[in-house]
Amino acid sequence: MIVARGLTKRYGRTLAVDNLSFEVTPGVVTGFLGPNGSGKSTTMRMIMALDNPTSGTTLVNGKPYAELAWPLREVGALLDAKAYHPARSAYDHLLFLARSNDIARSRIDEVLDIVGLTEVAHQRAGKYSLGMGQRLGIATALLGDPGVLLFDEPINGLDPEGIRWARFLLRDLAAEGRTVFVSSHLINEMSLTADRLVVIGRGTLIAETSVSEFTSQSVLDAVRIVTPMTDIFMAALCDAGAAATVETDGSIVATGLSAAQIGELAADRILTLHELSPLRGSLEDAFMELTHDAVEFRAGGASGSRTGAGSSTLTRPSTRHHDAHSRTRTNPKERR
Repeated sequence: MIVARGLTKRYGRTLAVDNLSFEVTPGVVTGFLGPNGSGKSTTMRMIMALDNPTSGTTLVNGKPYAELAWPLREVGALLDAKAYHPARSAYDHLLFLARSNDIARSRIDEVLDIVGLTEVAHQRAGKYSLGMGQRLGIATALLGDPGVLLFDEPINGLDPEGIRWARFLLRDLAAEGRTVFVSSHLINEMSLTADRLVVIGRGTLIAETSVSEFTSQSVLDAVRIVTPMTDIFMAALCDAGAAATVETDGSIVATGLSAAQIGELAADRILTLHELSPLRGSLEDAFMELTHDAVEFRAGGASGSRTGAGSSTLTRPSTRHHDAHSRTRTNPKERR
């Protein structure tokens, strides 16, 4: 289990993490989301004692990381995919770590097999592609068979097969009762991987909840209608007070009425319906709405974000400060 309490980090005048508190529990995958520069990597580094907090504490299984007797056996982390000597082979990199933490040599072969690097284990790691480097980083995190795992952007550089493999691996690790904490910018992929979320913006907690509860905060609540009577249906929707648009495929997307109300309207007006489907907001929709005020760098003319209504379970970040900073073989597409 990971616990952060009142975590704050300043770099001079810059407030990177601001009084952040959350818990990451075992048995589920917890996603760590936030815009660029929101403090995710800084927070993970403080958990791993690579950065000292200005104030507040982080605990891993009830202890600060620095007090763990055998850190690699209790906590595994992938924070930097290139955290290895480029002249060493993957096998030698893992062998060095295994010896320093009294881990059996046989475990090296096990983790290399898990991540699909057995065939290239004795090649220089400096020649690995980004995807292969990510796999080596995952193998390093798994080496001590720890109960707590942290992954910062673990699927960067992986091809679609590798992303799918990583998704199932993370879920399998959590199903074994481990604590799995994962940051990612691929929001839709996180919706398939994570069970719970910790969402931050400008170093401040926005939400700590389940994926389904977070997604439900999206204001998108529309209904898709397929009908051969488009013009008549549009007029009926307008009369009923709904807002509606005709999409390029000829379907109608309406807001302001529920699917049930639209179905009753069609029955009353004797309108033909081929499809009536509620459209719900995605995790990406909810994320864009609820982190809108926390985005540090926004391209000019961007209009894809919508600010949504808040909820009693969510808190908006302050804008008063500025932020810092299964098994598988290796897929040939990930090789150079």
